[in-house]
Amino acid sequence: MTEIIGWASSIILLATLIKQVYKQWKEGTGEGVSKLLFIGQLLASIGFTVYSYLVENWVFTATNGVLVVNNLIGMYLSFYFKRKNKKKNAE
Repeated sequence: MTEIIGWASSIILLATLIKQVYKQWKEGTGEGVSKLLFIGQLLASIGFTVYSYLVENWVFTATNGVLVVNNLIGMYLSFYFKRKNKKKNAE
C-alpha cells in the first residue's frame, strides 16, 4: 500500500508539472514563467534524484529523474520563446 501511495502521488505531481510545460509549448510563450523557477526546480530535482538513489527510494528516484528532464525542457522553451518574442518585437 505504501508503494501505491508513493507512485500515485508521483503521477499526480508529474502530471501537473508536465502540463505546465506543455501549456507553455502550446501557447508558444515564456511570459509569466520565472527563469529562477526552472533553475531552482532543476537544481532541487538533481539533488533529490541523487539522494533518492543513494537511499534506494525508487519512487522518488524515478519521479525526480523525470522532473530533471521536464525542467530542462521547460527552461529551453522559456528561453527560446522569450528570445523569439524579443526578436519579433525588435523588428
